[in-house]
Amino acid sequence: MVVVKRTRLSPEERRAQLIDLGARMLADRPLEQISVEEIADQAGVSRGLLFHYFASKRDFHLAIVRHVSAEMLERTEPDPSREPLEILHTAIESYVDYVSENRDSYVSLLRGTASGDPEMREEFERTRATMASRIVTRLPSIGIEPDHRIELAVRGWIAFVEEATISWLRDPHITREELIDLIVTALPAVAMSAASAAALLGTAK
Repeated sequence: MVVVKRTRLSPEERRAQLIDLGARMLADRPLEQISVEEIADQAGVSRGLLFHYFASKRDFHLAIVRHVSAEMLERTEPDPSREPLEILHTAIESYVDYVSENRDSYVSLLRGTASGDPEMREEFERTRATMASRIVTRLPSIGIEPDHRIELAVRGWIAFVEEATISWLRDPHITREELIDLIVTALPAVAMSAASAAALLGTAK
């Protein structure tokens, strides 16, 4: 275990340091197994000082989840200088690469004990809502006008992205590129109008 030599930091810097240490520890253990004692040791501070910044162990864990969510959203921020479908493709590439690099922590958060905590779920939902909003606001540029049906379809697509990615991480029978293409092509399919979908399937009346 690497112990960080204690240095004088501002309150904001110390809090950020503790959260960052927790996020790193999440890479090799579930959230519920992150020990505040071990974090304090690594930071070179007392356990009591850690609780000066966080009201409880759960509060500390929630801060870690928020940090990881913000990091993922930053990594997948769309590049507005690209063409609409290219924006989607590069964003999904960034998403798949991010979760591949953070495989254990990603699966732990979405499928572990933390997913049953109301505040944790709220944070996950906030992240999903941001991802969905990014998609919905760009749909008009590819000829799809958003409505309530489309918004629901995009939220369903986000769930598909998560499940497909987790399944691929656990058992990668297809390549990274094939996974990305699968995810990208699924969005227009679920966002099409009922009439367009019926025509595509040959069931239009």
